[in-house]
Amino acid sequence: MDRRSFISSGIGFGAFAAGSLVSNKLAMALGQESRAVPGATIETTLGKVRGTAQAGVQAFRGVPYAASTAGANRFMPPAKREPWTDVRDTVELGLRAPQRPSDFHGQVPKAFDVMCPDEPMGEDCLVLNAWTPGTTAGRKRPVMVWLHGGGFTSGSGGFICYSGQELARKHDVVVVTVNHRLTVFGYLYFAGIGGDKYAKASNVGMLDIVAALEWVRDNAAAFGGDAGNVTIFGQSGGGGKVSALMAMPPAKGLFHRAIIESGADVKGVPVDVANKSAQTFLSRLSLKPDQVDELQKLSMEQLLAAIPPGGGPGSPGLALAPVVDGSTLPSGPFDPTAPEMSASIPLLIGTTETEVTFFPNQVLDPIDDASLRTHVKRTLAKASDAQVDEVIAAYRKGRPGVANTDLYLALASDATFRAGVLTEADRKAAQKAAVYQYYFTWKSPVEDGKLRSFHTLEIPFAFDNVDMATSMTGAGPERQALADKVSGAWVAFARSGNPNHKGLPAWAPFDTTKRATMVLDNECKLVNDPHGEEQRLLRSVQNG
Repeated sequence: MDRRSFISSGIGFGAFAAGSLVSNKLAMALGQESRAVPGATIETTLGKVRGTAQAGVQAFRGVPYAASTAGANRFMPPAKREPWTDVRDTVELGLRAPQRPSDFHGQVPKAFDVMCPDEPMGEDCLVLNAWTPGTTAGRKRPVMVWLHGGGFTSGSGGFICYSGQELARKHDVVVVTVNHRLTVFGYLYFAGIGGDKYAKASNVGMLDIVAALEWVRDNAAAFGGDAGNVTIFGQSGGGGKVSALMAMPPAKGLFHRAIIESGADVKGVPVDVANKSAQTFLSRLSLKPDQVDELQKLSMEQLLAAIPPGGGPGSPGLALAPVVDGSTLPSGPFDPTAPEMSASIPLLIGTTETEVTFFPNQVLDPIDDASLRTHVKRTLAKASDAQVDEVIAAYRKGRPGVANTDLYLALASDATFRAGVLTEADRKAAQKAAVYQYYFTWKSPVEDGKLRSFHTLEIPFAFDNVDMATSMTGAGPERQALADKVSGAWVAFARSGNPNHKGLPAWAPFDTTKRATMVLDNECKLVNDPHGEEQRLLRSVQNG
């Protein structure tokens, strides 16, 4: 599966079971029975919410931050929710956003058995989850707001591996995970063809996230958090969302640090492409461009059934991603430069070494030289035979003694996920705020070690949730030591804009001269420009 296919896939960890405080899946993932009890009651701007308490952490799940997106609100910017008067129990996950059945689920190795997108879904999906060590106002803990992966078409903030329990408990931070509109509900662009009524029907899935950040601003203090110290972080599609938010005027001032993991959104979707996508979708329902209103009358299921496979920018289906509309997103997020509006915001950014091993039908077993060349030729479809040979030679030189399979997997990962991340790091480094780059090379022992350093692998380490994800990480004793280092760096960055802490070697900021990069493995080390020569050659060949 390539990156574009991944954007259309649904990826996730299981949901909390309806009617229970904590799901059986989560209890099993933790290796213990749930010990959650009724928790604190907090006054929010919309009304009082009561959560659960476990191991010194207060958790609030399914907290609404905006109105339902059904009916007349469909395709429109998020609307304010009417306040409630009674105490609202927020002990179960809310609805995930409407999305297609996953093309990904059921095709992956047993290592991803914990990934099961089985939460109920619906259009009243603008909800968030929050974890805090305490609800004493005035404590001013850093707030870390997580944006889930799954491209812009699938996923949920409620997946088990995104639990903020351990970050809150061990690191004294407030963690928030967000659900927002996805796929055609969040990223069809009707401002171009819909007339005056739909003039603001653009990037509404991103505007949902802005509304969630406004909720954080208005309510952080009640959860013991600091509205003046908010970090947005996300992986894969979530990294693309972070990228876009850094260039969106509506989000300005709502966050103060950013972390991008294995994802990027360099250029965004052009308006002409977005207009064509809107027309294509209408035609799939036998509607004309002037019949957008009819879409608000159809059921959620009818709209989902009309979505073709695919969904990333440039896909043969629909371009479902942030649109460069000139207002909510004035220009490509990182094109031609890093966004000026976030020039003062520090950035932590990086990838895993073999991102592509996450996907089905990937090369995992030994291959000979001829097979290596065939796979590289397929990856670099526009390259000449001479260029293919040159790139392979460069990777052999940069990784002496590495087996053909590992060589190809690193190259394929560089050609997809790492390419955009490096572009964003380079362009952000030209601004005044510090940039810190990482390269996660720890190899999972699961599936006989064949998956290596796969896409998503750093997530349980960043969240300090390795014991919830043993099917991904194995159960070896070295996992927690690395989790301490990675989660410690993420929290240190959220606290101060600098990831340095006593568990790591000194981590210098990234620049385009030395290109300092923290290699995250059992032995963490700062390396200048790791494998940079072959990666730059690869990018030059890709860019023609």
